[in-house]
Amino acid sequence: MSSPLPSSSLLACGIRVPCSTSNLGAGFDCLGLAFDLYLDAGYRPGDGDLTIRRAGTLRDVTPDVAEDRLVTAFLAELKRRNVPAPGGVLMASSTIPVARGLGSSAAATIAGIALATAACGDSLDRDAVLAAAARTEGHPDNAAPSLFGGLVAIAYAEYGVPRAMRLPLSDAVRFVFAAPAAEVPTARARKVLPERIPHSAAARNLGRLAALLHGLATADPSSIAVGFTDELHVPYRLPLIPGASAVIDAAKNAGAWGVTISGSGSGLIAACAADDEAAVLRAMVDALGGSASGAIGHRLRPDMHGTQPRDVGTLEQSLRTGS
Repeated sequence: MSSPLPSSSLLACGIRVPCSTSNLGAGFDCLGLAFDLYLDAGYRPGDGDLTIRRAGTLRDVTPDVAEDRLVTAFLAELKRRNVPAPGGVLMASSTIPVARGLGSSAAATIAGIALATAACGDSLDRDAVLAAAARTEGHPDNAAPSLFGGLVAIAYAEYGVPRAMRLPLSDAVRFVFAAPAAEVPTARARKVLPERIPHSAAARNLGRLAALLHGLATADPSSIAVGFTDELHVPYRLPLIPGASAVIDAAKNAGAWGVTISGSGSGLIAACAADDEAAVLRAMVDALGGSASGAIGHRLRPDMHGTQPRDVGTLEQSLRTGS
C-alpha cells in the first residue's frame, strides 16, 4: 500500500454534474439520458471537522453529514486513495428536484467521487468513476449519462464491469418533465417489483427497446410511442404516483408521442415535437393539480457534456449571495 497522502495537501476544487432520467421507456436498468438541471459541488480544504453547505433544491435536505450521499462518496474515494478523512467544507447547490426521478442521488455520488479525484490533483477517469458509482448505486443507468452526457446505454462486460455507450439522439425530440409534490423513495419503488417476469414480457420489451433507440435517433413518433411502452417496472410503479394515469392521458392528448415514469418516479417524462412542448408541459402540470398543489414541471434539454469542472470560487460566491 502506498504511503498516505496528507489531507492537508488536498486542493480546492469544483464540479458540475447534470441530472438524468433512467429506465427510459423499455430501457429498464440499461438506458438513461442527461438533462440540463445541475448539481454544482465544491470542496475547500480547512481545519476542523468536515462540514457541508447546501443551496437550491438541497436547502431543505438535512441528513446527517455521515449520511449525505455527496459526503459519503467523497470520503469513500479519499479512503480508497489512502487519504485520511479531511477537514474543510463541502458545498452543494442544485436545481435537480429531489426524489422525483431525475437522478439526484446518482448526481451526488458522482460529484463526491469526482471532487475527491480533483482534490487529489488527478484528472477525471469517467470509466473508473462509473465503476465506483455502480458499486454504490447498484444501477448505473443514472450515473452513466450524468458522467458522459447525452443518451447512454449500459451493458455489463465480464466480471460485472459496466460499460457505457453513447447513442445517437435527434435534436428534433423534445422532452417535458412533471412531478407531483409526493416523493417516491427509490427503495419503495424497488420493493414493488416482482422477482420474476414471464419470458414473453422480456422478449416484448427487447423489441420495444429497439424501436425506442430508432425513434430517438430519427425523431420517429410511432417508434417512440412503441418504445415508451414497458412491462418490467412501469405497471408496478405507476400506482405509487398520485394522478399518474391522468397525467399520461393529458400529455398524449396535448401531443406527446409517449409518456413514461422518469427513473423510479414520482416524475413522469414525455417526448414530443418542439411545437407541442408548451402544451404538453401545461397539460401535465394541470393534471397534477397545478403549481399550487406542489406540482413541478420543466422543459428539459439534453446535456451532451456530462460531468465537468466548476470554478469553486464562483460556487462559493453563489452560496453567499443565494443566487
